[in-house]
Amino acid sequence: MTDITLLAPLAGWAMPLAEVPDPVFAQGMMGDGAAIDPTGDTLHAPCAGTILTIHDARHAITLATEDGVELLMHIGIDSVAMAGDGFTALVKAGDRVATGDPLIRFDLDRLVTRASAAATPLIVVGEDSHVTWRHAGGMVAVGELVLRIERTAREAGAASGGPTLARRVRVDLPHGLHARPAARIVAALRALDADATLELGDKRASAASSITMLGLGLSHGAEPTIIATGKDAAAAIDAIEALLAHEVEAPVATSVPAPAPSLARPEAAIPGVAAAPGLAIGSAHWLRRIRPEPPARGDGVATERERLTTGIAAVSAELDEAAQRPGATAGIFGAHREILDDPTLLTAAITAIEAGDSAAAAIMAATESQAAGLRQSGDARIAERADDIVDVGERVAHAILGTHGGQAAPPAGAIVLADDLLPSQFAALDAAGVAGVALVRGGPTAHVAILAAGAGLPMAVALGEALESIADAVPVLLDGDAGFVVASPDAALRGHADATIARRHAAEARARDIGSASVATADGIAIAVHVNCGSAADAAAGMAAGADGCGLLRTEFLFLDRDAAPDVAEQTKAYRAVLDALPDRPVTIRLLDVGGDKPAPYLALPSEENPALGLRGIRVALARPDILEAQVAAILALNDDTHARIMVPMVASASEVAAVRAVLDRVRGDRTISLGAMIETPAAAIGADLIAREADFLSIGSNDLTQYTLAADRGNAGVAGMLDGLHPAVLRLIGETCARAGSTPVSVCGGLAADPLAAPILIGLGVRTLSVPPSRVPATKALVTAITLAAATDHARTALACAAATEVRDLARRFAEENGR
Repeated sequence: MTDITLLAPLAGWAMPLAEVPDPVFAQGMMGDGAAIDPTGDTLHAPCAGTILTIHDARHAITLATEDGVELLMHIGIDSVAMAGDGFTALVKAGDRVATGDPLIRFDLDRLVTRASAAATPLIVVGEDSHVTWRHAGGMVAVGELVLRIERTAREAGAASGGPTLARRVRVDLPHGLHARPAARIVAALRALDADATLELGDKRASAASSITMLGLGLSHGAEPTIIATGKDAAAAIDAIEALLAHEVEAPVATSVPAPAPSLARPEAAIPGVAAAPGLAIGSAHWLRRIRPEPPARGDGVATERERLTTGIAAVSAELDEAAQRPGATAGIFGAHREILDDPTLLTAAITAIEAGDSAAAAIMAATESQAAGLRQSGDARIAERADDIVDVGERVAHAILGTHGGQAAPPAGAIVLADDLLPSQFAALDAAGVAGVALVRGGPTAHVAILAAGAGLPMAVALGEALESIADAVPVLLDGDAGFVVASPDAALRGHADATIARRHAAEARARDIGSASVATADGIAIAVHVNCGSAADAAAGMAAGADGCGLLRTEFLFLDRDAAPDVAEQTKAYRAVLDALPDRPVTIRLLDVGGDKPAPYLALPSEENPALGLRGIRVALARPDILEAQVAAILALNDDTHARIMVPMVASASEVAAVRAVLDRVRGDRTISLGAMIETPAAAIGADLIAREADFLSIGSNDLTQYTLAADRGNAGVAGMLDGLHPAVLRLIGETCARAGSTPVSVCGGLAADPLAAPILIGLGVRTLSVPPSRVPATKALVTAITLAAATDHARTALACAAATEVRDLARRFAEENGR
């Protein structure tokens, strides 16, 4: 048995793997491990070893330790769709690395805004490794101990006799074979009596190993051969072919406007901890947990073993059904299924039965023993997972005894009160009829809290024994945002709460109903809501969300990770795909924005100590006129001057825009196409009147503008707390840009546009187009319709007078409440 320690490869917030918002990772399909929500921008080696593979999109890397354990590090969730944009590999396959060596550098801002989540799993691949979390959770620095691996040798299984079949197939996955479909292939093969391999050229990989499959480098259009042996060989090939043809997407959360501020906590409130957001009023209904009461002694080993088998089978079927439900429920009950399949749990229960215990008593004792170990871990998040183990044991015991752990369903609109809730108890509630949940105990990261948030139910936990003073049927106000309850709220408080709830419901309805319709403020000022894109897939998502156009098309995905620049035809084809995905809508194509931090070897850019202040953005294009002219020619070749627009990145002076316009004038002939400039530096903001003379439109990149204004590096965790685009200095520069631009339209395409607290201020300062990620389009449109320009202008003026970003955010929360959000 080998014992290996893994150190944190990233700085950030450490979390159990089960909390990763993707079932492939959360359910352990790839293997066991942990995850980190990053605050840094560099992935480091968690131990010494050899690099096995680096995905073409550079978001995932595999490493073999010196003891042969295979590790997968996957930066972000759904980050493969970024196609390498923002990722720089610092090593290559075959390199030997030492603990702490940098492996991949990535643009954290792009990851946060374009991936569905930034959480970065660290996976120990294989079923012969026992992984123990060694960190207390919360913030972790690079190099801190996070995992320990205990690896024991095991004999590999083999399929029973049967035919050997082969089939050549095509990979039609848009991003090639990456972590999620590889894990699903492994999971599909487990259910079949067959061994399978994939071959491409002289490379061969077992379909039972996601890492070795990733090592094949199966890109879109590749044609590997599947070879399968066993009784289910044909079914195995069919399953693998299907998973290579179609991506099985994880659920995408629908974004709605941020909730209005929580109510001020009344003196009579019972304080607790916020666990799931929302506000509710209803009658209290106590849910009392009914624990199984098994006999201590059994009726003989054979009889009790049969009862245990029957009980486990019944609960397995229930969990399999529950795991098919949408949302967080699937991941949580999938994890319960893994608990039930734990061989150590079954061994402990059988040992107790052989000692004379009844089956129900044995399974409860076995799960309680495992749960006790988690409670003693010293980590609150791990301790909360003890409830999941106890829940599984009690479900099996109830199945054996023919009893159940619930009671009569709560009345519609009730606030459910309980000492604590197990996930199975929550699942049994009629979520559509219950108004909220309040618990004496419980924790904000427990699975039942995740279930509540997924069901849209407010929840407060850790309210203590004071909650016991509330009797059934007493009116209760529950604030899941602030984490408190109030028994028998007075008329004023109830009226305030009712009005807040009504505003939230109205905002959610607006977000759903607006669709692709154009929007305006309540006093009739048109505001366009565009989508930020890095690919045609992003554009399609924006179109589905109702975007009015594309406010930022990042073109770096075409230029990075290759030996030569794309030619005009390749560029035109890629840009055409985006325009086709957003028919009859404007698409703003940003010229190449690379630098020392996003290297392209063929550009021969120098390595710089501070790339953010070096040769980047339009400075690179002007230094390489061949690159600039080819990109301009590719955009003009679209022959769609009405909808295609060109935008110049990282402008510091009007002369840079004038230089690009000179190139455009030389290439376009008598064509007319709009040319705009990005305002990302204080110099550009203050000189916006000069730049506007050369540009047809201006677009504020709030992320870079914030870091340059506040002199705080976006990739430096030590100053991350300073970076807030609502800092008055940043807002004043945005205001100056709008004022100095005159009749030249101004948009915002940075992260600030998607912040529901910031958007009204931006509109009040003079911004008339907000460009946001696809998921924020409906909510942003709904927000626009809820305010008037007059109110937004007054609000912005007040914000500029604030002394700090925290003051602006407090002001913005009050404005949201006053304006029906």
